[in-house]
Amino acid sequence: MPGSTFGNRFCITTWGESHGPTLGVVIDGCPAGLPLNEEDIQFYLDRRKPGTSAVTTERKEDDKVSILSGVFEGITTGTPISLMIQNTSQHSKDYGNLADCYRPGHADYTFDCKYGIRDYRGGGRSSGRETAARVAAGAVAIKVLQQLNIKITAFTRSIGPIKVPDELTDYTYALTSPVCMPDKAACAQAQDYIRQCREELDSVGGVIECQIHNMPAGVGEPVFDKLDALLSKALFSIGAVKAVEIGDGIKASTHKGSVNNDAMHMENGKVTFDSNHAGGILGGMSNGAPIILRAHVKPTPSIYQPQQTLTRQGDNISLSIKGRHDPVIVPRAVVVVEAMSALTILDLLLVNMGSRMSYLEQRYLP
Repeated sequence: MPGSTFGNRFCITTWGESHGPTLGVVIDGCPAGLPLNEEDIQFYLDRRKPGTSAVTTERKEDDKVSILSGVFEGITTGTPISLMIQNTSQHSKDYGNLADCYRPGHADYTFDCKYGIRDYRGGGRSSGRETAARVAAGAVAIKVLQQLNIKITAFTRSIGPIKVPDELTDYTYALTSPVCMPDKAACAQAQDYIRQCREELDSVGGVIECQIHNMPAGVGEPVFDKLDALLSKALFSIGAVKAVEIGDGIKASTHKGSVNNDAMHMENGKVTFDSNHAGGILGGMSNGAPIILRAHVKPTPSIYQPQQTLTRQGDNISLSIKGRHDPVIVPRAVVVVEAMSALTILDLLLVNMGSRMSYLEQRYLP
């Protein structure tokens, strides 16, 4: 299956299925000399794992990661890093009635159209469970970026109609919030709304915001591999994401140029922007201002209401989905957005090392 590899210099390949024995990722291109242990990765996997609150699926997975290669005595060696996570709580019998029909909102039908065969137990490769491997790889990328003083923070901006006001961003609280919202009042309202949707046998979507701080200017390629293009690709590769915004996003289409342009001035010898409508990216390259991303996430397609669908033979049926499913995907996807953003940024930083002769001379001339 092509398309399971992401990145050029910092390259990852994820593998495994939702109901297989294990899943994991191979990272190629991680610099040697990075202190790395399983606890560094586990912190991020624990933020994504299921069964941690009333707003997530009841599926219980420890998501314990094992480092199989690429690390010696706690230090990366420059060779491929292989990470593995065991599946320990598969209830494949919950999917027995799905072997011969298509779930609305899922990839069942398109998998059959493409391959003529599919793993109906939780969706196989199309399952959100695959994102555990991305988060494991992203944790390694985040650690490299931390060494470079680049900070990536994501949180829930909204769930359904409940939105966190722009001025409220308590990131510390977001890490402990069941819905990953940086505001207590919005968190309580969102939980009530999710509970209501669950009682109605329904689900809900929302918006994840990601901010990247201390990003150096000039990272990104100005034509096809623009920074905003690759970040958008990274976020769109997350199965539930249906729209991506950078900076003002769709609001920019309503602005005049005099409003949308970010004026610049020198402050303490540093280029400073008076506003950040561009979201930290100009001409496909970072401008040094914070990068602002928003990923719009659809409602969980697995709902318990009866839905009209088809069998593989083309018969019309009514389907009631069983099993353990998130009433909202957003809170567990927050760390996935962080991971994919980190993988993109690190990959382009490594590419950028070859953009000037002076960079090569600094490294290779005696």
